[in-house]
Amino acid sequence: MIGNLPNLLTLTRILILPFFAASIIYGEYQYSLMLYVIASITDLLDGFIARISKQITYFGSILDPVADKFFLLTSFILMSSYGLLPKWLTIVVLSKDLIVITGIIILYFVTDKLKIDSTFLGKVTTAMQFILIGLILLLHNLKTPMPYENLTYGSIALLTAISGLHYVYIGLKVANSIKANTTDSQ
Repeated sequence: MIGNLPNLLTLTRILILPFFAASIIYGEYQYSLMLYVIASITDLLDGFIARISKQITYFGSILDPVADKFFLLTSFILMSSYGLLPKWLTIVVLSKDLIVITGIIILYFVTDKLKIDSTFLGKVTTAMQFILIGLILLLHNLKTPMPYENLTYGSIALLTAISGLHYVYIGLKVANSIKANTTDSQ
């Protein structure tokens, strides 16, 4: 069912995004932090409620990671544009996501199945990126510098790159198994 509570929470996160973006653009970082916290709570609740109430849907399994990507990519692009994040880190995050999305589209055309299975490494990477955005907003509101800035950004970039390579590896395995199945059936 599309209109169940977990899916409504995910849709709420998507609807918060334009207000979050506007708060970054207009330098209202206290609102950015507040909206970020609300979005994070909806992200935690949607999955938790879906699991305990057995309301996991195909629609939700697609919508939730899309909502996460929209929120993260918007955050990285805007925050780097306004000097809150280094541009090079945003390029790493965007590049990884574009490569993964391109791979998913290619596999969809080859298999006629839209299957987005996140890996443990992918989930950890997404969580660390979300934590970074929240930390930057919190520290900016407290007017406190990022501790171990280079190490923090470098670690997130490395984790993102490794996660991207892992998804490429998985995509190649799927493509090779499809090729093997096609060859066997001929």
